[in-house]
Amino acid sequence: MATHIDKELSASNQSLDSINMKGYGSAAFQAQYFFRDTAAGLITGAMAIPLSIGIAIMSDYPIKVGLATVAFASLIGWLFAWFRPGNYIGSPGIAAGLAPVLALGVASFGWENMAFCIFMTAVMQAIIWKFNWQRYLLVAVPVYLVEGLLAGVGLKIFLKFFEFTYEIPAELVTENFWNDARILMVTISATGVALFLFLFSIFKDKQPAIPYFALIIGGVVLAQFVTVPMISVEDVDLHFKIPMPAEDVTVMMLVYMILFCAMLAIVDVIEQVMSNAAIEKIDPLKRKTDSNNSLLAIWIANLGSSFFHGMTNLDGLAKSTTNKLAGAMTKFSVLIIGSVVCFFTFNVQYLDYLPKFALAAIMLFTGYKMIAGLVHVTHYGSYALILAVITAGLVFKVGIFEGLLAAMAIHGVIHYMVYTKHDNLPGKEVIKRYFRSLKADNSNLQ
Repeated sequence: MATHIDKELSASNQSLDSINMKGYGSAAFQAQYFFRDTAAGLITGAMAIPLSIGIAIMSDYPIKVGLATVAFASLIGWLFAWFRPGNYIGSPGIAAGLAPVLALGVASFGWENMAFCIFMTAVMQAIIWKFNWQRYLLVAVPVYLVEGLLAGVGLKIFLKFFEFTYEIPAELVTENFWNDARILMVTISATGVALFLFLFSIFKDKQPAIPYFALIIGGVVLAQFVTVPMISVEDVDLHFKIPMPAEDVTVMMLVYMILFCAMLAIVDVIEQVMSNAAIEKIDPLKRKTDSNNSLLAIWIANLGSSFFHGMTNLDGLAKSTTNKLAGAMTKFSVLIIGSVVCFFTFNVQYLDYLPKFALAAIMLFTGYKMIAGLVHVTHYGSYALILAVITAGLVFKVGIFEGLLAAMAIHGVIHYMVYTKHDNLPGKEVIKRYFRSLKADNSNLQ
């Protein structure tokens, strides 16, 4: 049955901006879909739990902190949807693509400095938001470089959680690696992965949360009869603390931290812009997204999470797609998602029933999807694909920060050489043309 909004969209040639002013974020509009959004939020929230746990583990963050970040970001996303909507069904949370970046920060600067890093990341994103610089980023940093970075990260995630597929409890370890317990564990894991992929192939366009439910519930039931490794959740203390660097931070480390935060802020913004483009395509009412408004909610959520040692966030495409297919129509569903995650944040004892092999299947699939993103790069031509693959290899081999910088340097040198050699232009003129093209592209964006 068509709603009054649907009729307005079909009968009027007004801009979507003017229609948005009529109440997509209003209480009346949200009330219209209250039960539908509640059901969607419960489904997506349940699916978000194992995904968030896996990303927190990959990030070397406490699981409870990761869940708290998702709950807080969901609250902020819902609040800002009332007056500065970015998208309408996107589900905020911690991002798999940023997990190894955060792990790099923990390894490089120590856990005690990560709150300051997240704070500085939010400040940089606030500046990008203030001047609407997100318009420039996809021009300055090509999409295929980002896809290459995510593919390298996906490979890291895949290999990290592949270890869970053959891990056995310490008491069952013997001198013989391939003992009966190990063979049974591999068999269980392979069956779990196969079941997940089979169900996903059936329900991916209808109810993508079903494979997650089936795997988790099946894993929990199986764990009652078979001894398998379980997720252990540390019940850390969540408390308010000013995000300041540790006293032993040197000037050089501070400089490196600032550069790290700049990379984290840029990748976070680019991922959000890309997610918004995808969320706009799946929006049930075909509403336009506003990436700068989304960035407003992101940097405020990041700023707030830094005061309880939280993580970075963005609207994840996997959760957003699930939210849409579960029937979500407004951001009220995101409030329900946050409520579900918040329950488990403060009742972590229930997460001890989650077997590692079930989590591994979910994260292996997540890593695979990120690697498979390289297929999208083929649309940009052979050069883009080669550079994306090189970027993925560099990110995987030498690190995310160094790999991305090296790939950007390679891209810049190739462009410099091609234009100077082919058009017989001096380097200064090439640079001038580049910035003129940037200005023209962004004038079109406006």
